[in-house]
Amino acid sequence: MPAMTEEHDTGLPFMKMHGLGNDFVVVDARAREVPVSARLAQAVAHRHFGVGFDQLAVIEDGKADAHLVFYNADGSTSAACGNATRCIARHLMDESGKSELHLTTDRGDLLARDAGSGMTSVNMGQPQLGWDEVPLAEEVDTLDLPIEGAPVATGMGNPHCTFFVEDAEAVPLEVFGARYEHHPLYPQRTNVQVAQIIGTDHIRMRVWERGVGITLASGSSSCATAVAAARRGLTGREVRIDLDGGTLHVAWREDGVWMTGSSMHVFSGVLTPEFMESLR
Repeated sequence: MPAMTEEHDTGLPFMKMHGLGNDFVVVDARAREVPVSARLAQAVAHRHFGVGFDQLAVIEDGKADAHLVFYNADGSTSAACGNATRCIARHLMDESGKSELHLTTDRGDLLARDAGSGMTSVNMGQPQLGWDEVPLAEEVDTLDLPIEGAPVATGMGNPHCTFFVEDAEAVPLEVFGARYEHHPLYPQRTNVQVAQIIGTDHIRMRVWERGVGITLASGSSSCATAVAAARRGLTGREVRIDLDGGTLHVAWREDGVWMTGSSMHVFSGVLTPEFMESLR
């Protein structure tokens, strides 16, 4: 093992990971106190002045194998992040030799399993289907929102708004997503998906992520879209979802919504003392 440098002693080590291009900075706070804040998240998220990410994830000690905390690129927090959970689960499995993990988040308890061939499955829990669970600002039918395009609302620990469209590629997502993220029906803002049904077990989807913008993939959005499609009768309860960054497999089962896909630990680094000091 290489000798620890002064930078490692006073800087902040991190890992850069991605799940299908949905990228993360991951900080391990199990062995040391980590001064993570909204300001730090915003600074590290900057792809020119920082590192760049869609979410920052913090691994903390907990009653389970680990507790995970998530920050969006704008510094806001999220109770759930499926792709980051899958990336971290793979890291912890490799570290511990376990093939199954019990993780906790502000969303609740999550089970992760080695799915073989480098794939990892995470149970994202039961979807939240009531208007007050998503949450929405008023009581409406979550399967047919009073919004142009009649999208579906789903909660996966964070709010989602899924539009079923004829051609996902044709939607100007940079405008469309920004418009509906801030729709007054969603008091906590929302993730926005445009989904095209290819077949009864196949969906093409693009994502605008709350607090981030366009992202190449989203685990919780994939789960929400699979649930919305099944509720509408457009697909069965097990689907392949093709995103801009790759493919996820989602199965809505009795014990929750299972998401399976690949992950990648790209590199490890250290936020320098100078960078950390600049945020004081």
